[in-house]
Amino acid sequence: MLIFSTTVFLSAFLLFQIQPIVAKMILPWFGGSSSVWSVCMVFFQAELLLGYAYVHWLHEKLSPHKQVLVHVSLLALSLLMLPVAADPAWKGDALTDPSWAVFVVLTIAVGAPYLMLSTTGPLMQAWYALAFTKPGTEIKPYRLYALSNLASMLALLSYPVVIEPFFAVQHQANMWSLGYAAFTLGALLTGIVVWKSHAKPQEHKQVETSTAARPSLTECLLWIGLAATASILLLTLTHQLTNDVAPVPFLWVLPLSIYLLSFILCFDAPRYYVRSAFLIALPIALLTVDYVLSHGQGIPAMVTLLSLSLFVFCMVCHGELVRRKPPVRHLTLFYLMLSVGGALGGTFVGLIAPTIFNAYFELPIGLFLCAALVTIVIWKESSKALRIAIAIALVLYSARLIYLSLEYVNGYRVVMRNFYSQLRVEDVPTVHGVKRVMRHGNIIHGEQYLDENLRRKPTAYYCPQSGIGLALNSLSTAQSQKIGIVGLGVGTLATYGRAGNEMRMYEINDQVVDVARTEFTYLSDSPATMVSVLGDGRLMLEREPKQDFDLLAMDAFSGDSIPTHLLTLEAMKIYLGHMKSDGILAVHITNQYLDLQPVMAAIAQHYGKIALLYSLPKNPPEPFCRHTTWVLLMSPERAANLPKELQGGMKLTPRPGFKPWTDGFSNLVDILK
Repeated sequence: MLIFSTTVFLSAFLLFQIQPIVAKMILPWFGGSSSVWSVCMVFFQAELLLGYAYVHWLHEKLSPHKQVLVHVSLLALSLLMLPVAADPAWKGDALTDPSWAVFVVLTIAVGAPYLMLSTTGPLMQAWYALAFTKPGTEIKPYRLYALSNLASMLALLSYPVVIEPFFAVQHQANMWSLGYAAFTLGALLTGIVVWKSHAKPQEHKQVETSTAARPSLTECLLWIGLAATASILLLTLTHQLTNDVAPVPFLWVLPLSIYLLSFILCFDAPRYYVRSAFLIALPIALLTVDYVLSHGQGIPAMVTLLSLSLFVFCMVCHGELVRRKPPVRHLTLFYLMLSVGGALGGTFVGLIAPTIFNAYFELPIGLFLCAALVTIVIWKESSKALRIAIAIALVLYSARLIYLSLEYVNGYRVVMRNFYSQLRVEDVPTVHGVKRVMRHGNIIHGEQYLDENLRRKPTAYYCPQSGIGLALNSLSTAQSQKIGIVGLGVGTLATYGRAGNEMRMYEINDQVVDVARTEFTYLSDSPATMVSVLGDGRLMLEREPKQDFDLLAMDAFSGDSIPTHLLTLEAMKIYLGHMKSDGILAVHITNQYLDLQPVMAAIAQHYGKIALLYSLPKNPPEPFCRHTTWVLLMSPERAANLPKELQGGMKLTPRPGFKPWTDGFSNLVDILK
């Protein structure tokens, strides 16, 4: 039992430890979008499905001896893929929709080892049953599944605390590769145990010829539906968190750990799923998510409420699954159906929804499926009066979800969505006339007044009183200027362009470019020469020759999410390499959840620069401005001779003990407001 338990534990730990490692490794290559993690999850779930299908085939078609021979041979071949490493040649490929590029990178980097790890849980349970079950004995291989989920959760929780802060990403991958080699040794030992235990096959004839009734198609579909619903809600709520805060491992790990915790509690012992309590908690959780979506919350409250709701959803889905688990004879079929459901849910959220929907409808769909499936599950055992009440409640809740979904799109001129974001454009009446606004989520990413006398006026975060407005107006008019802008928005900064100037605008999302050109006129109205570069700003600048910018503005936020890969020491080295010696690097750090001042102060100290903070209050006196915070980085010489426009900046000083962000390290907990 020790050999089986150790192998299962190690495999599950490695299975989930590699997920944040490889996702963090490739995140900067595909725009730093929260969708990168969603696509990674689809890949991992697809691999899990392949692994479970392979185990089911082994279990149904091959004798124990042949199972051992086939599996050990494949494990030996998978060692040839070590050490795991993502190929940098794929950086920024397939910009319009990098989903398949992410799939290819992951397949090359971890495909074979991850596939073999994914087989371990159900295979070890099946082998354990083959090796130790004798007539008249009772075994509990499902508890090995609970053990594997415990290991998975420990792997996830340990990553942002023990692994990520202390080791570079490639070092993490190398250590993982050593762990995988140790796992293959453990799997070999379990194979030897099974081989020896079947030296006399007749001793276990009862197990191999079990005639337990095969689960019906309806039951299999219910397994798939419950597993798919939990998967959809996991990914959609994770997207909600990472899109509003930041696509970082901590916010990947927390929801997935909750998801796994529900597996542990439900599979370890049925008593942990107190059915009546969780069925009462379910409508409360559904309404809680509704409240958060409708009213918004600060980071601690939002994370707490969505996490608790996700826990309830997963406990109900997985608790009902465990109540319906089949006899051991059909164990591999059960796990195959669970993996089919997980893969379907992940594929729907990660690949299908961004293609067929123009808004984030998958969360209301997931909430409806959860409510509907629970209704189906408890229908037969409910009284007539209770059935009527449940049916009415489901109809009312469905109507509420439809209303929320329509709110995503009604009243907008344009609603569109792709891998990177959802964009909405609306016309809003004001005392100064109608203004056109572009939103990502609930965050405004630019606005323009339609009145002929106001349409060339810079507004919002880019008004003349903002940090970037002051910086651009401080540039010399005696000679032409070259200005770089990472993050186009609606093109507001083009209003500062003068004849003879070149403004080079980097934008990763082609839909943003289309909206800026068709719905707004800032770009066409500007007398400056406009050069558009489609692609991730950091990657494009890394590939380009030195641009000699007089000013480079970094403004590539997605919703309220922090583009961590654009604020690292490695990224700043690229930007500063494109600046003139007396150039200004302007970084937009406005955020309602996080205080990025320590990040910028640490970067300035590292590169010997001065960081000056320019902030407008939440209710600025200027009617065309919005609350905004910009940091200007410049040489000490430039800071010592500031023009009058920039003399109101506050010098940032490094926070003692604060560690600068790098591509391998970023810590959001340290900068929570």
